[in-house]
Amino acid sequence: MASHRRSKQSSRTRVTVLTATAAAAVALTSQAANAAPKPTKSEVKAKVDKLYEEAERATNQYDGAKEKQKKLEKEIGQLQDKVAREQGELNELRTGLGAMASEQYRSGGIDPSVQLFLSADPGDYLDKASTLDSLSARQLESLKKVQAKQRELAQERAEAAEKLQDLAGTRTELGKKKKEIQGKLSKAQKLLNSLTAAERTKMAADEARASRSSTGRVNLGNEVAASKFGADALNAAASQIGKPYVRGTTGPNSYDCSGLTQWAYAQAGIQISRVTYTQVNDGTRVGMSALKPGDLVFFNNTEHVGLYAGNGQVLHAPHPGASVRYESMSTIGSFQFGVRVAG
Repeated sequence: MASHRRSKQSSRTRVTVLTATAAAAVALTSQAANAAPKPTKSEVKAKVDKLYEEAERATNQYDGAKEKQKKLEKEIGQLQDKVAREQGELNELRTGLGAMASEQYRSGGIDPSVQLFLSADPGDYLDKASTLDSLSARQLESLKKVQAKQRELAQERAEAAEKLQDLAGTRTELGKKKKEIQGKLSKAQKLLNSLTAAERTKMAADEARASRSSTGRVNLGNEVAASKFGADALNAAASQIGKPYVRGTTGPNSYDCSGLTQWAYAQAGIQISRVTYTQVNDGTRVGMSALKPGDLVFFNNTEHVGLYAGNGQVLHAPHPGASVRYESMSTIGSFQFGVRVAG
């Protein structure tokens, strides 16, 4: 009997194992059937290009916040210097009142109104002091000067405090944008790493070919720039062909898109602003049919900028991993408008 029971238990064990194995096989087959297919090289490139566009948007916002930070730091420094000067002037005025009090003491006693001013908080007293008949014209004039200086000083201190608060918020924004940019670029790199070595080599070769082809075989037609400044800016930018795109840089060894346009116009003797969001206001807007060589051209909801070069070509700093080059407007993105910079 014992032997028979062992045989029956062994059979049940085998059935259980076989059932579990079959279930696992079905689950694996189901997972394999439902797994998303590996994206193709063109799909990866499209996703990477989109991430670069998003990173460029965040970069523009970062650069704008950086410019704001510099401006605020300069304004705060000027305000703090002014507050220090005003405090010095106020101290001199108070010293003058003290001298008057000493003079009155030597001549027979201190005027009660001046004594009150010197012994109490002048902020509450000054508004009442100007109405006292016991004050001499000289004392009254001095008190009024102290009053005006105190109010001016309080206003400047309040303005400085407000700007310091704004600066703190700007620095927080800079940190957030920096993380956002790094996240987008990291995601793009992860996508690129998902390609095979051969696919990555092919993509890099395509980028290199695009940059090489822009050095001498681009037909720019015979269009004439709208101004000498536009022509000079375009020539300056052309001298930078082949230099790499690097986020947040303005030359002379590397550029981002608005860094290149700002640098190019600086070589032409024209100062334009730093980021695309403000460069859109650095001249007169023109449509595609009116573009002339040297005009700024904006794409992708004004997130990207380059210089119109003629015959539908744009000279620009494209994105990470690429270099300054000519490229057809039709392949850059959604055209917004052009901006003609005046001298």
